[in-house]
Amino acid sequence: YDMPPEELAQVPTTPGTLEQALMALDNDHEYLLRGNVFTEDVIETWVDYKMEKEVKAMALRPHPYEFYLYYDI
Repeated sequence: YDMPPEELAQVPTTPGTLEQALMALDNDHEYLLRGNVFTEDVIETWVDYKMEKEVKAMALRPHPYEFYLYYDI
C-alpha cells in the first residue's frame, strides 16, 4: 500500500524503544494526572527507575547479537 508523503506524515506512530517510550511519557503525562489517578512524583519516580534499572543497564552490556557478530568463531 502506497501512501502520499503528506498523508503518511499525519499517521501517528509509537515509540520504537523503551527509552523513547519513557521520554514520551515524561514529556506528555497530563492525562494521567487528571482525576488524581497518579501524582507527578509517582510518574517521575517510575520513569527515573525504568531509565536507570532497564535502559541504562542494557546500554552498558553487549547484546547477544553483538557477540554473534564480533566474537563468534
